[in-house]
Amino acid sequence: MSRYLGSVCKHCRREKEKLFLKGERCGTKCTLDSKRGKNIPGQHGAQRGRMGRAKVSDYARHLREKQKARRIYGLTEEQFSNYFKRADRMKGLTGENLLRLLEMRLDNVVHRLGVASSRKQARQIVGHGNILVNGKRVNLPGYPLKQGDVVALKEKMKENVIIKRTLERANRFPSWLSFDKVAASGTVVATPSVSEFSHPIDSQLIVELYSK
Repeated sequence: MSRYLGSVCKHCRREKEKLFLKGERCGTKCTLDSKRGKNIPGQHGAQRGRMGRAKVSDYARHLREKQKARRIYGLTEEQFSNYFKRADRMKGLTGENLLRLLEMRLDNVVHRLGVASSRKQARQIVGHGNILVNGKRVNLPGYPLKQGDVVALKEKMKENVIIKRTLERANRFPSWLSFDKVAASGTVVATPSVSEFSHPIDSQLIVELYSK
């Protein structure tokens, strides 16, 4: 599977907003807060930045929203497209179904429980087999969770310095998740509501893009 190996700060510059791809560093040392961050990445970024008030086409708005969502959750184009197809087959609004499926990924839940400061770090923790789901080791970042599932750190990881520091800073959790800091264990108590998705994303624009 292809992986993006470049600077993730370019993604934030391209979308012109903080996507919090580097965890806590995004709050203290963000490229968008510098002079360079005002320009779109690329050879002609400065020139395009000065043309920022130019009219944006409908297709461009739809594409940018899809790219923003894909980058926030760290997915390839093929993975994101497959999630959309699944959401489209489900009952209810396709856009909301899509974001709900993404929120219920194991790596996202590990991040939102405060075990990892970013989704990238969460994918590493999961990929190295350090997460248990209902008592069983799961090393698939995209593993779909459901209501009632219990997510916990392996015993040896509870003493990891980086994870302990991250857990100490975690103090806010969405209502659809509960977390026991002492046991380093969280439970999916409900499905996430629209108001509690990770990042404000206009899912209708994504639906319209794939409907073209």
